[in-house]
Amino acid sequence: MDRSDVMRAVKGRDTAPELLVRGILRAFAPGYRLCRRDLPGAPDIAYIGRKTAIFVHGCFWHGHDCKRGARSPKANAEYWTQKIARNRARDARHRAAYVDMGWRVLTIWECETRDKAALDQRLRAFVLNPT
Repeated sequence: MDRSDVMRAVKGRDTAPELLVRGILRAFAPGYRLCRRDLPGAPDIAYIGRKTAIFVHGCFWHGHDCKRGARSPKANAEYWTQKIARNRARDARHRAAYVDMGWRVLTIWECETRDKAALDQRLRAFVLNPT
C-alpha cells in the first residue's frame, strides 16, 4: 500500500472516536446535529439551541501534546510539521469564532476516548451544566 492509498483511507467523519462520543451523548442528551457546515469548522457535534459545539480531534492530525500527537513522521517531516501547525492555527481560529458568537466549545482528543467513564463524566458536565 503506498502513501496515497493510506491517506485516502483516512476518514474525515464517523471515525471510531466520534462514534463513541455520539454513543455516550445519545444516552443522556440526544438531539445533536452532525457536521454543521454553516458553523465555523463544521463541528463534529452541535447542539444548536444550547449553543454548544463538540469537536473530536485525532491526536496526530491536530497536534495534541500526548504521545501519539507529539510524534513526528520520519518521511517528509517538514511538510507534516507545517501541516499540523496550520491545523492547530485553524482550530484556534474556529474556537475564537465560537467565543465571539457566544457558544461553548469542547474538544475531545482521540486519546481521551480510551477511558470511557472519564469521557462520560466530562461530556455530562459540559452538556448538562451550561455555566
